Amino acid sequence: MTAHIKELFDLSGRVAIVTGGSRGLGREMAEGLAEAGASLMLCARREEWLTPTVKEMREGGFKVEGMLCDVVNQEQVQAVVDKTVDAFGKVDILINNAGISWGERPEKMPLDKWQKVIDINLTGAFLFAQAAGREMLKREYGRIINVASVSGLRSSADGPHYVGYAASKAGLFGLTRELAASWGRQGIRVNAIAPGFFHSRLADAAIEYAEPSIKARNPIARVGDAGELKGVAVFLAADASNYITGQTIVVDGGGTIV
Repeated sequence: MTAHIKELFDLSGRVAIVTGGSRGLGREMAEGLAEAGASLMLCARREEWLTPTVKEMREGGFKVEGMLCDVVNQEQVQAVVDKTVDAFGKVDILINNAGISWGERPEKMPLDKWQKVIDINLTGAFLFAQAAGREMLKREYGRIINVASVSGLRSSADGPHYVGYAASKAGLFGLTRELAASWGRQGIRVNAIAPGFFHSRLADAAIEYAEPSIKARNPIARVGDAGELKGVAVFLAADASNYITGQTIVVDGGGTIV
């Protein structure tokens, strides 16, 4: 007998870690999981963003904890996972959303900026997947969602130019597939989301630079709204996606098909 559709999307009793969960797209996805019933551990680099978000979400009736974390610091990453287990008893879901960018043409890209982007966007995702994955393997259940970008799928000669960002997000596709292949028989599903242009602190500079051309190339002819990632995140975190792993869902209004 197949499950009822409400059961397929129900996250009651599930526990999720969301990196970069205090603002923007990360917060929207975190709220989506909470609305579906999940308990949350949010981690972010800045207390001035994290503390108000945790407070507001608790006032909304959600079960939320928060912790400051630098995703490239292995000890801090492990501490977030350990605190999640202490607070909620387990880790079911990980959304690797933390990320930064640095806009520059390839021939002018400073090495230190390149390294920082790769470290946070790619190495940070690996460290969290590794630490959370160990907990998931104990229970033979888990859902990992890596937030990549259409920048890892296609580029433009006209700019804007984000060579380090594009490379890091392309790397997430490979990481997603490798983790999915390695852990699939242990009940862990690993998938990626590749957003197009969405209004956020990270993307607004690029949108301002290229919004007319973005809209002209997009079949829906607009930039995405932050809330339009919530449903995809819940789908990949829930039992509705049990037979999907190693895949990337592109959420870009059709921008990559034209």
